[in-house]
Amino acid sequence: MSPSSLLLRQPRRALHGVLLLDKPLGWTSNDALQKAKGMLRAEKGGHTGTLDPLATGLLPLCFGAATKFSQASLDADKRYTATLKLGQRTSTGDREGDVIATRPVSADCEAITAACALFVGTIDQVPPMHSALKHKGRALYDYARAGIEVERMPRRVTIHSITVVSWQADAGELVIDVQCSKGTYIRTLAEDIGQALGCGAHLAALRRTGSGALRIDLAITLEQLQSFNEAEREARLLRPDVLVAAWPAVHLPDDEAGRFLTGLRRRVTLADAPAVRVYRRPPEPPDAPCAFLGTAHITAGELIADRLLSPIEVQDSP
Repeated sequence: MSPSSLLLRQPRRALHGVLLLDKPLGWTSNDALQKAKGMLRAEKGGHTGTLDPLATGLLPLCFGAATKFSQASLDADKRYTATLKLGQRTSTGDREGDVIATRPVSADCEAITAACALFVGTIDQVPPMHSALKHKGRALYDYARAGIEVERMPRRVTIHSITVVSWQADAGELVIDVQCSKGTYIRTLAEDIGQALGCGAHLAALRRTGSGALRIDLAITLEQLQSFNEAEREARLLRPDVLVAAWPAVHLPDDEAGRFLTGLRRRVTLADAPAVRVYRRPPEPPDAPCAFLGTAHITAGELIADRLLSPIEVQDSP
């Protein structure tokens, strides 16, 4: 390695927070993560829930201490805007596959709304072959590319709502807004709606607009991140607790907070709860911000730590 390349290499640093990224079309989730991680010069990072290269939209990126709470975002409900091409089935269930069947489309808005309603609620989905789901250590899409069909067991998911956003009959293009549980395959949902309508369909475009309480309107693009200076990039990091913002909050006085951070159980006069977020309440002033300490659960009047920040992570978090 030449001396000039050594000079150009920027040292990594410990950053703690969440960046809401608007993933671009054609990028893998890991590609987007590595690009953002490099621009932030972050030592440790990960993403919360893979988006296919075909998909765009909300990709929460966790850095440093925030990675401890990424599972909460992985488990959260999701929201998507999906574009379906009615009248065409493809080999992959999306626009990247070969068209394998074409049928006329005679559905009107009433029929489309009724077909969508069939899939609202708790349903069983068979994962598509062209997916990242693993079988014997290999992704299903590896088998699909080799022409091998693998038996897949149905998975239970919940579709909370499907709303028709627009329907262009002349183009056979249907846009829907979907709110669903984690693990829902929108590609499979698109094919199922097409089957219910009797004309077939494939997923033409997909955009994730929500993950738990996080929304796409707070996300930035890689181009925007690139245009910022280092301080502006760091300022876009949200506190790690945004990933668990929907959980009940518990506030501890300073002395109790210190003991909690060591992993000791604390007595509280609170009802049992499977998951809470815990803060240190500063002694003064009354409106001073509370420091996020980690997550816990409450059983029989005891606050029991689950995931904790270290003292330095508490200090350095946004």
